[in-house]
Amino acid sequence: MKEEKIQTSQSQKKRHSPKECFEPKEPNLPKETRPAHPCPICGQMSQKSAYPFCSTRCRAIDLNRWLSGSYILPPPPQISDEEE
Repeated sequence: MKEEKIQTSQSQKKRHSPKECFEPKEPNLPKETRPAHPCPICGQMSQKSAYPFCSTRCRAIDLNRWLSGSYILPPPPQISDEEE
């Protein structure tokens, strides 16, 4: 009885593995990858592990700029009564 429960739980884990959801079903198909772009902070080519940045350092610099208020999103345009 315990062995059946263990086998059932292992088979459930195998069916719901997140890796299987994202990998191509046929092994011969190439995995989709993002093309390398220049890092928005320093201009070097981006790395897969820190995309769209070249390193975790540049990623941290960008986050610091957002948190310190260096980057500001403009407010949505206001529609006045005169324009209508």
